[in-house]
Amino acid sequence: MERAVVTGAGSGLGAALCEVLAARGAKVIAADIDLASARATAERCGRRAHAVECDVADLAAVQRLAAETERLIGGVDLVVNNAGVAVVGQIGEVPIEDWRWIIDINIGGVVHGCHVFAPQLRAQKHGHILNVASAAGLISMPTMAPYNMTKAAVVALSETLFADLSGDGVGVSVLCPSFFPTNLTRSPRTSTDTKLHGAAMRLLADSTWTAERVARAALAGVEAGELYIAPQLDIGLAWRFKRLAPTTFQRLSKLAAKLMIRG
Repeated sequence: MERAVVTGAGSGLGAALCEVLAARGAKVIAADIDLASARATAERCGRRAHAVECDVADLAAVQRLAAETERLIGGVDLVVNNAGVAVVGQIGEVPIEDWRWIIDINIGGVVHGCHVFAPQLRAQKHGHILNVASAAGLISMPTMAPYNMTKAAVVALSETLFADLSGDGVGVSVLCPSFFPTNLTRSPRTSTDTKLHGAAMRLLADSTWTAERVARAALAGVEAGELYIAPQLDIGLAWRFKRLAPTTFQRLSKLAAKLMIRG
């Protein structure tokens, strides 16, 4: 991929994707709502990278991002809709304002990215869209309804877009990683179950996967034309179990959550 735009590029997976792409010789647009962090990423990537401020929840901002991408690097071959936030907690306890916030970013941001860039890729008859979801989009764990729902929506959107763009020379992939160290869950907007949140943080810290490793796996999946990219083995196995025995799986997920808290 010679030209790439990555949202949520100021830290974590977005920054890692930019750095891996730049190391491969790609021209990169590092987009983030925090321009200073985007600039830091671009500086690490070298002279072929540029930072652009973008709030993905704002359609006009994403349209400006597309215009800046055209101006700075002459177009795009890979669009990575990565920007996302976390809201966790029990339904009925999470404030509606937090639901709206996560929906606007995690769903709206991906919709905006696809809405703006997909017609451009279709017109040029080549390119790829990588939507970053999560294992939460495939496997719904307790007390994570807002996050689970938004990431499942990203999976559904990606599946649909994959079919819609087939035959147009444009690929679509959805990335569904499980635990790896990231800033996303360090300060979720709502956490009514601090014990479960603490258990999740321990799993992040214990993971052998780094953001760079996930980024490399994601790009390998893009190059292979894969629709679903679930790099960690545990998620692939759990997803298969869920599809075979969905009711049993959801009952066991609550038990698993309890064991995580005790562990």
